Parts: sequence; C-alpha cells; structure tokens
Amino acid sequence: MEVFFYLVFGALSAVVAALELSKNNKDRINTTSAFSSFKNNYLLVYSLMMAGDWLQGPYVYYLYSQYGYGKGDIGQLFIAGFGSSMLFGTIVGSLADKQGRKRACVTYCITYILSCITKHSPHYKVLMLGRVLGGIATSLLFSAFESWLVAEHNKRGFDQQWLSITFSKAIFLGNGLVAILSGLFGNILVDTLSLGPVAPFDAASCFLAIGMAIILSSWTENYGDPSENKDLLTQFKGAAAAIASDEKIALLGAIQSLFEGSMYTFVFLWTPALSPNGEDIPHGFIFATFMLASMLGSSLASRLMARTSPRVESYMQIVFVISAAALLLPILTTMVVTPSKATGGGMSFSGCLQLLGFCTFESCVGIFWPSIMKMRSQYIPEEARSTIMNFFRIPLNIFVCVVLYNVDAFPITVMFGMCSIFLFVASLLQRRLLIIADKPKTEDRELAKERDPETEPLNI
Repeated sequence: MEVFFYLVFGALSAVVAALELSKNNKDRINTTSAFSSFKNNYLLVYSLMMAGDWLQGPYVYYLYSQYGYGKGDIGQLFIAGFGSSMLFGTIVGSLADKQGRKRACVTYCITYILSCITKHSPHYKVLMLGRVLGGIATSLLFSAFESWLVAEHNKRGFDQQWLSITFSKAIFLGNGLVAILSGLFGNILVDTLSLGPVAPFDAASCFLAIGMAIILSSWTENYGDPSENKDLLTQFKGAAAAIASDEKIALLGAIQSLFEGSMYTFVFLWTPALSPNGEDIPHGFIFATFMLASMLGSSLASRLMARTSPRVESYMQIVFVISAAALLLPILTTMVVTPSKATGGGMSFSGCLQLLGFCTFESCVGIFWPSIMKMRSQYIPEEARSTIMNFFRIPLNIFVCVVLYNVDAFPITVMFGMCSIFLFVASLLQRRLLIIADKPKTEDRELAKERDPETEPLNI
C-alpha cells in the first residue's frame, strides 16, 4: 500500500502545481506595490505564528504519554485546553478590541511561549497550566491577527477585494506549506537528531519569538472601540446585541461552529478510521497529504475569490455539501466492503477509499478558511470584531469538549454521521445567508426604479 500513498501525494502535488502555474489574468487581481509590501509582511508573521502552532500539534499527546500519563489524564488535559479557549476566549477578544490588536498579537506570542516552556515539566499541574495558556493563545491566534489585518487593510485605504488575496495566501502558506515543513522539521528534531519530544516545543518558541520581534518593529496599533467608558460587560452586551440583531452575523457564527466542530472531530477520528485493527499506517505522511489537499483547496479559493462570479456565499453551499458527502465514506464503506478483522498489516481497501474521501474533505477545509474570512470581513462590525469572533468559538469549544469526553461512547460511524449532518445543515444555513445578503440589493434596485420615472412602465 506504500505505492498508493505515494500516488495520492504525487497526484495532489501535481494538481496544486498545475493550478498555481496555470493562473491567468482572470485568476489574479492587480494590486499596488504598497499593498504587496503590506501583504508580504503579514504573511511572514502569520507563517511564523502557524509554524509555532503546527510544530507542537503532532507531539502533544506523545509527550504526555512519555511522561507516563494514561488516556484519561491526557483527555482531561486536552479538554482543559478547549475549555480555557471557551472561558477566556471572549475576554481576550474584547481586550483586543479595546486595548489594541497589535498588543493582543504580542500577547499571543508571550502566552504560547510560556505554554511551550511548561512542557519541560512532567508535573500534571504544570502541564495543566500549559494547556490553559495554550487555550488562551489559540483564541488570540484565530481572532486578533485577522482583526488586525482587516482594520489595518481598511485604514490604509486598500481595495476591499484585495483582502481575498491575503486570506487565500495565508491559508495556502500557513495551513499548507508551513504545516508540511513543520511536520518534517519536527520529525528531524525528534527522530533524526534524537533531541526528545520537547524539542519541537522549543523550536516553536523560537519561531514565535522571531514573529513577535517583527510585530513589535513593523506593525502599527489599531482598535475596535477604544472608548474609555465601555467596560468588558458592556462590550459583551454590544457584541451579543449585534449577533442577535443581524441575522447575517448569527448565521455566519452558526456556519463556522458547525464546520469547525466537524473539522476538529475529524482530527480525532481519522486515525482510528484508517486503522481500525491497528494497521500500520504512516501517520506523518498522511498528515502531510492532508495538508497538501488543504493547499489545493486554498488555491481553488484564490481563483474563485478573484472573480466576481460565483460569489463566496454561493459556492460555499456546494463546498459544504461535498464535505458532508466526504465524511459519509466511513459509513458507506462499512456497508459495502466487508470489514477485515485481521490485526496489524497495511491499510485495507476500505481504508484507501476513506483516505481519498478525507483528502476531499481537507480540500474543502482549504476553501473554507479564506472564504469564511472574506465573509467575516464583510458582515462583522469593526468595533467588536475580535469579541464577536470569539463568541463564535464558544459553541465550537463546547461541542469539541463533549466529543472528547464521549469519544469512546459511540461507534465511529455514528460520529462521522453526526459530522455529515452538521455539514449539511451548514449548507442550508449558507443558502439562507445568500438569500438575506441579496435582499438589500433587490430593495436598492426597487428604490432606484421608484425614484427614476423613466424606468417605470408607461400607464396608458
């Protein structure tokens, strides 16, 4: 089956290369040198931040197990991370809007570096503290940087459509190329150089420190609502009121929670799905293949967003339906292909089919990230952007904590079926968002007809 892995990886590499090299003028947006300099600076910082995050991911569970902790204790540590993000995420998001997004990004670097330092201790309480700090850092990573980018982009007077370039490139590099290189670099540190499972966390600290230095030296500060008379509670109420009063924002939050909840559940489930009987599978190579599929999706997204048609709200309906179908494969294969009961060995035929489906899902993930960023930049009000974005993560973190706590209580097919249903619901909500987003344009055309008598039909 090794040949199959190489074929899938090679095919995805060829398609990504072909997509990038075949881009024509219709697939590109003409910009200015000032914007290019601004974009490249942000992409450098974002890539360093993501390198600091991706280096840690593959070795967190392994490090805890090396310290002698069992599955139950490790599960509690993971739940602490998501719980911390849920409890403190909205607070740090509000502070970012009020105290400054640049400060929030620097806080992310410091918090995550401290989290990495705790990995040197085998003591459970210290590791728990590290997970809490990591949860806070995750909330900042997925809100403060995007909020700073959108505000700074608008403050400098760049075209609104140019944001899609930065978003798609950030996902292509940060969630694709950097993820692959980080996985390989971590493997060299731990396996080739035998530096131990803490080495990737030390390397992550170095990348985060370099990124923080660039932020401090080249970024300017921007705010959401810096008024002194608003405390955190007032900001929370304002963000909640914005979500409740604007159906577009509420729909966007529901769509994001449904998709990301399914995505994080997939992260926990893909290994037992591909090796249900302890089959010997190349985890690192499969992870790199998934990231390559994500790069494929972000490359497709950059083409789609460079054109006026189809709109983001339109094509994302199709993306959610495809992703729902992709996660149905584990259920379909168990119904069609007789499961093998032999332990060990290589990946089974049904596993190979599922791998193709999972690559399809990861391609949808690559399209989702820049597309949801584009929609958030359009619909979320600037004065409470970070606060609202972290409000969106509350149901996501609750969902992931519940899944982690009950991961052994349900068959894996039930879990995938649940994710597929959530993704299908997301496509229905996306359809609703498209209809609502089109309403103001229809009303404007009707008002224009009323004001211009020449557009009215003659009454004889």
